[in-house]
Amino acid sequence: MTLPNLITIGRLVLVPFVIAMIGQGAWGLAFAGFAVAGLSDAVDGWIARRFDMKSELGAYLDALADKALLVSIFVTLSIAGVVPGWLAIVVVSRDVMIVAAILVSWLLDRRVAIRPLLIGKLNTAAQLAFAGGVLGLRAFGIAPHPAETLAAALVAGLAALSAAVYGGLWMRHMAGEGAR
Repeated sequence: MTLPNLITIGRLVLVPFVIAMIGQGAWGLAFAGFAVAGLSDAVDGWIARRFDMKSELGAYLDALADKALLVSIFVTLSIAGVVPGWLAIVVVSRDVMIVAAILVSWLLDRRVAIRPLLIGKLNTAAQLAFAGGVLGLRAFGIAPHPAETLAAALVAGLAALSAAVYGGLWMRHMAGEGAR
């Protein structure tokens, strides 16, 4: 087990803490946990690249930790009435579709390579920035800003576009055209 993988597992362990703090309205602690998770994501990636500790397990764990954190936060923020339900549905649906496509390809013995695309990275960055912003505003007692609606629309649009791109690549792969 490499150090980056251990850090990523630590990020996974933070997810229930952040969710519990949101549920209790402890915005400062939720934001702090989220910030530590974000920092750990940057640190584990840097260590893996810098010290040549990249691994297949690490790639899966990193994606799992990112998705667990983001999906959990969007669902919890929606339940708490902080973000609109439609946004949580869009964010979660994208990830469910991608995971389902991967599972189907594996079940049909047509494994698809899992590699992040620029649109996927932009989607994740937008979701992280939005979630961090929402948590930060509440942590510091700042009233929600009307720009949150525009930001929510941007996050939803990127999630939908990302789902369409990954879905298109998956369909090409399943049709035998490769995933280039």
